[in-house]
Amino acid sequence: MNRTRLAVVLAILVAVPLLGYAWWQQTQGDPTLTEVWDPEPRIVSPGDDGAPPSDAVVLFDGSSLEGWQHANGSPAKWTVADGAMTVAPDTGSIRTARGFGDCQLHIEWRTPAEVHGDGQEPGNSGVYLQNRYELQVLNSFENRTYANGQAGSIYKQFIPMVNASRGPGQWQSYDVIFTAPRFAGDGSVTSPAIFTVFHNGVLVQNHVELKGSTVYIGQPAYEPHSDREPLMLQDHGELVSFRNIWLRELSPQ
Repeated sequence: MNRTRLAVVLAILVAVPLLGYAWWQQTQGDPTLTEVWDPEPRIVSPGDDGAPPSDAVVLFDGSSLEGWQHANGSPAKWTVADGAMTVAPDTGSIRTARGFGDCQLHIEWRTPAEVHGDGQEPGNSGVYLQNRYELQVLNSFENRTYANGQAGSIYKQFIPMVNASRGPGQWQSYDVIFTAPRFAGDGSVTSPAIFTVFHNGVLVQNHVELKGSTVYIGQPAYEPHSDREPLMLQDHGELVSFRNIWLRELSPQ
């Protein structure tokens, strides 16, 4: 037997037992074959008694409007009292000084206890991700309006799965998972904005893909923008209040 044939024979003699052992492990259901140890997830401490997680960016802690500004860049002029910020009449919408991309957002809101009007009038406001994608705020407790404009809707785009509204004057919460849209160099959309929303702990939007920026009249469409844009809260003429606002920046998986 020449050296080449001898090398082949030896390789086979070594490989066959190894392959047999791997086959035996699979047929016997060896759990170590499917264990992944790295990367190890980093540690985040969950908040206690409603406090934000340890890696959250606190946008409003109830004490001041630091980090917020008028939509035109001037100082924010909403009222701060009793741990909440409230729309001050004719002061305009406000937004964060910082911009954000993909995120987990928690925000609590309250419409006025005294109800004036119906439909889109009582307690109207909005939470705008990236300054343009609106999650509607409205008194939708026993108050009928167009379904894609009630509380929990992605305004004029997606009807909430259910109406989980509490009554006027009661604190409510939104917990949002937001994936920002991506744009190619020519401005075309490579992936849309995506919302998942819990209203008072109830799922109302399940991974919905937006059709573009929020518009009141006409059809939504995308306009290219930067990866990080402010969070905006709308002044719609109603004395809506907000508190306990925090955000976790998410990295793409």
